[in-house]
Formats: sequence, C-alpha cells, structure tokens
Amino acid sequence: MDELSVHISEPTAEELSAIEMEFGISAQQATPDNEVFAPLDPEKVYHSSDMLTLETEEGTKTMKVGVWVFTDPVRLHKLIVREKTLHVDEIEVLNPLVSKLRRADPDYYKRFMGLKLVVDYPGYGTGIMARIPFETDPVGFYKWWRKGKHEDKVYLNLPNQIKLFQKVSMMDKKVMLKKDLDILR
Repeated sequence: MDELSVHISEPTAEELSAIEMEFGISAQQATPDNEVFAPLDPEKVYHSSDMLTLETEEGTKTMKVGVWVFTDPVRLHKLIVREKTLHVDEIEVLNPLVSKLRRADPDYYKRFMGLKLVVDYPGYGTGIMARIPFETDPVGFYKWWRKGKHEDKVYLNLPNQIKLFQKVSMMDKKVMLKKDLDILR
C-alpha cells in the first residue's frame, strides 16, 4: 500500500460543510459531469480554493487544496516539506494544515516538529519549546526525556540524540544509561 494514500477518506457532507466554514470556500469536488484535471504545478503557489489532482487508491481525484488539507493532511504535508513539489500560501493553507496534522496524525506531527514542539518541562510555568532545555540544560533534558520516560512527547532524530548524548557525557556521564553510552562508542 502506498504510504501517502493511507489516510485518504471520502469527506462526508458534514465534513465538507466544516471545510467550507473553516476555509471560507466551496468544498465541491470534481464530479464526472464536470471532470477537472489540475495536475501539480511545482511553480505555482496554491491557495485553499485552487483545484489539485492527486493519485489515490481509488484512482485520480481532483479536489480543492482546502479539501485535501482536511481529507489527507499527511500526504499534503509530505508534498510540501519532504518532496518540495507543492508550494502553498503559508497563512491560508500551511497554518491550517499544520493544525489539522496535529489532530489527524499526532505521531507524524511529533516527528515533524521534533525539538520545535512545545512541551511541559519542569521549572517552566507554561509550555516551552523543547529546543530550549535541550540546548541550555542537556543533563536535565536527558533526565526528563530518557529517564523520565518522556520519549513519546518529543521525537529526537538520531543526530539530535547523539548531540544530546555527547553533551551529557561530557557534563555528567554517570547519569547516562548504558545503551546511550554504547551509541557513543
């Protein structure tokens, strides 16, 4: 199964109505009577009301970008961020997309955000971007993240894990777990 098409589902009438309210657009899809084909144009900056044709498990579908945000936010995000083939208006499409992404696929959202994710970290009254304690208090962050079992709250890719382990190893090696010390060897 194509990884990009896993989250696609046909929007219901209620969902289309919600899209119309959220984006202020008509959420009509192309029907066989008024077949529209709008292939991805890598030079164009898309807005929520622009039509876009993508391949799905059910075949080729053409919907407005605002509808794609609602029906398949992960796929759209990957086209924007990873493949860099889709360029969208930041305020009109990207901000609602990231918001929808957080609710639609929390794990993907955490992996994408990484250290930019806002977390509840001890010593701060409100949420703080994970990068701040990661950089300013590596030993405390390590204890909170690894030993405090908060690995599910902040995703650290391997380069960031190694960076953290190196800093903690230099500052206070005895707090580190053996498995993390082994990574540095």
